[in-house]
Amino acid sequence: MLLSTLGQRLRSRRKELQYSQAKVAKRSGVSLRFLADVEMGRSNISILRLAEICAALQIPLAELLRGLGSNGAQMLALVGMRGAGKSTIGRALAADLQITFLELDQLIAEEAQMPLSEIFSMGGMALYREYESTTLQKLFESGKPIILATGGSLVLDVQNWSRLRGYARTVWLRCAPEVYLERVREQGDWRPMQGYSDALEEVKTILHEREKLYAQSDLIVDTDSNNIRESVLQLKEFFQSDI
Repeated sequence: MLLSTLGQRLRSRRKELQYSQAKVAKRSGVSLRFLADVEMGRSNISILRLAEICAALQIPLAELLRGLGSNGAQMLALVGMRGAGKSTIGRALAADLQITFLELDQLIAEEAQMPLSEIFSMGGMALYREYESTTLQKLFESGKPIILATGGSLVLDVQNWSRLRGYARTVWLRCAPEVYLERVREQGDWRPMQGYSDALEEVKTILHEREKLYAQSDLIVDTDSNNIRESVLQLKEFFQSDI
């Protein structure tokens, strides 16, 4: 699991920089085949070679290795719009795996010692992002297996989204805009509709702005075509796989 996690982090960083495998191989002095094997977690790699690849990817070796230990702890982060099923599916998956389920927004409120509404009132999105970054860092350093439900807008912050993809396996829980809207209505959450004459069009616009970022996730699960149990089983298999 350690090798696969290292490979995943290297692959995420390479994609973030929009580098080809050939470019990284050339810059680091390793063969293209060796780099491909490293990214897939199929090859042992010396610290020296790993440092050379990190240099090519402009990422400190210490950052790449942070949070990794012998216990194989890992994080599965669920991303997507409000109403995608992150909380419902995340809790069910965590119960199946007998590990911790956490909601990032709740942790941010605890870190700030105030509700999210007060965070936005005091400092807007900039202050929220600061708390989001601090909270994510504490989760990374904990080294514990976690199922994490993130806020829908996390992907819009380049740094936090990149760091999350480097430390965790990420999954986009995807469904149609009509399904998102219907689910938040059923939950009694009218925020997505406040101030807009056409709530559905607004949801479609937000989704269009974010879907390319959501699609950078390691896995995409359609929660409108799958029921909760089917989604949980798909995520469980992915979480336990050594890829």
